[in-house]
Amino acid sequence: MAAVEQGASDGTRLASSVIEDGVGPVRTEVGSGAPAPFGKEKDMDKIPMTAAGYAALEAELKVRQQEERPRIIQAIAEARSHGDLSENAEYHAAKEAQSLNEGRVAELEDKLSRAEIIDISKLSGNSVKFGATVTIVDEDTEEKKVYQIVGETEANVKQGKVSITSPTARALIGKKVGDTVEVNTPGGGKSYEILDVAFI
Repeated sequence: MAAVEQGASDGTRLASSVIEDGVGPVRTEVGSGAPAPFGKEKDMDKIPMTAAGYAALEAELKVRQQEERPRIIQAIAEARSHGDLSENAEYHAAKEAQSLNEGRVAELEDKLSRAEIIDISKLSGNSVKFGATVTIVDEDTEEKKVYQIVGETEANVKQGKVSITSPTARALIGKKVGDTVEVNTPGGGKSYEILDVAFI
């Protein structure tokens, strides 16, 4: 499979591609000419996500840094002006909000710094892999479902997006159209047939 790790807004992130060598995936750094085993060095720390998922995290980070942070700082300043901080509920609430916001900012910055953006438009094939939109049918009820396999940070079952680490995705990865998969759910095992695999 092929994937492109696109740069962040400053354009400094190194593009890379992931290829299949028949045994396991290996990464070829652009310009190096030599493949390195996938998962070596810092690859284990990479967080795969779609471009849309990356953009969503960037947007949230911008809001928290440029809107929430100044608002909370202002709230703390106003609360301080009310006097005794030991019994100042507004001050303590603002400080707690600041702690939560800064914690989320740090989390977002970490995830964005380790993001490996998969360009779905460059993927193809009839086997299920990251980024694929898979149509399956329940072999018992004949109910059809459509899922896109995405990164953990962008999973949303209501929107049909399942995490690459979910039981459903684990069962589907590597399978092809016509294959039957067994998925363990809280309600018991489910059997599905894969009807279509697309990269859209």
